[in-house]
This record gives sequence, C-alpha cells and structure tokens, in this order.
Amino acid sequence: MKNLYFFSLLFLLFSSSVFSQKVNWKKLTVLVYSKNGKGYVHDNIPSAIACIQNLGKTHGFKVDTSSSPAVFTKENLEKYDLLVFTSTNNDVFDTDEQRLVFRHYIEAGGGLVGIHSVVGTERNWKWFKQLLGGTFSWHARFQKYRVNVIDKTHPSVKGLPVVWEREDECYFEKELYAGIHTFMVQDVASLKNDEKDAERVKQNMGSFVDYYPAAWHNFFDGGLAWITTLGHDKKDYSEPVYVQHILQGIEFVATHRSKKKDYGKSYAKHKDDEVVK
Repeated sequence: MKNLYFFSLLFLLFSSSVFSQKVNWKKLTVLVYSKNGKGYVHDNIPSAIACIQNLGKTHGFKVDTSSSPAVFTKENLEKYDLLVFTSTNNDVFDTDEQRLVFRHYIEAGGGLVGIHSVVGTERNWKWFKQLLGGTFSWHARFQKYRVNVIDKTHPSVKGLPVVWEREDECYFEKELYAGIHTFMVQDVASLKNDEKDAERVKQNMGSFVDYYPAAWHNFFDGGLAWITTLGHDKKDYSEPVYVQHILQGIEFVATHRSKKKDYGKSYAKHKDDEVVK
C-alpha cells in the first residue's frame, strides 16, 4: 500500500510538472489550414483564421494560413511547430503523397489542433480518423445547451466555466478511437429535440448515457491531436471564453508535442500502413 501511495504521489508530481510547462510563444510557428472538399463549407472559417492571427499578434507567435494542399511537402511542414485545421470538411488533400507527408509529420512528433467540423475531414482515411479520435456521424440542430468540464486539471479548461451554457451544434462521431482523453463533454440531456431528433440522438449516443465527448486530446502514432467539436457560429471567434478555449488548445499542443520533430521515426511507406506500436 505504501508503494501505491508513493507511485501515486510521483504521478501527481510528474503530471503537475508537465502541465505547468510554458510556451515560448515567440518561437512558435503555426500553419492554419482551411481547405474543404465537396460538401458543406462553414462560414466561420474567415472568422476563425482572423481569430488565430489576432492571437498570434497578441502573444507573439507566427501564423501562416493556406487552403491549398500544395503546402503539404516535408520541406514546408518542417517549418511549423503545429498545424491548425479549422472547420475543414471532407477530402482536404489532393493526392496520397500529400496524405503521406502529413502522416510523416505526425509520426515525427508533430501536433494538430482541430476545430469544429475537423471531425468530418478525410472520412475515408482510417489512419486520419484514428488520429482525430473519430469521424463525424451527425449533429443536433444549432441551439443552446450545456457543455461540462470533466477534467478540471486539464490545461485546456483553465478559466473556463465548469458548466458552460452556449449555443452550438452538439456533434456525434462514429468509429471512436479508444485512446482519446476527453476533458469536456456535451450534456445531451440539456438538448431540446423534437421526436425525430430525439431518436437520432439516441441512435448516435451508442453506449454513452448522459454525456458525449465535446473536446479531447489524443497521443497517436508519435504525434498529438487536440480536438474541439465546438465553434459552429462565426461569432464564437470573437467571444472571449471560446477564444481562450482555442488558445489553450494551441498551448497544450505546443507544450506536449515533441520539442523537435524527428523524421527518423516516420516509418509509413503508404498512408494506410498499419500503425507501429
């Protein structure tokens, strides 16, 4: 029992130390990517890009933006500490070569911040869906409902309401990846649905009961993804609490990704190769 207490104390001290790491903002370089494939395109994208650019100006980090998959070359991605996919949807790469370059970036220790409909991105690519933690299934209509913090120690929720009432779309995913760490959930009971939508909620909940993941992180295949399904309304990107949520997601990935990418660890020969454990 003493050994259990000892190791528990070591874990708490280690966790506290890791979570307290600071970002050297002035050395941080971020690429915001916003391409959409065929299908619905969110009108929040320009607002999201402007939001992250403003955060860069405020905190001193560099922000590049692109909606062209031509940016996915090894030489170009090596410049970036992390990538932000903001409301991307459907196929966002033109070639499997670009997909493999992205995978190599993650395998080398790169980081991804994914916002809102990012979970609807590359729906036919298994590896990418595993990195995200799941793939889009359905969302309830835009409405006011509650989002709850379930991991108060997570750096991404610092200063956020424990019970956050907001207008948004309650997203559901399929093919959920078991390795995700959920720190924020959607209180599905707070949704107001008609009979048809109530049935769809029940179907999409699967084995979940009252709550469903809203935001999480995922250490996967050498890299790190931080995902929030919140942020449908373009007004969110000027709302201080939501903007803080995004900033702290960027900060989390910046402090927990590999300090220096190591392409010697990039092993995949094809985008669909099995993940090496």
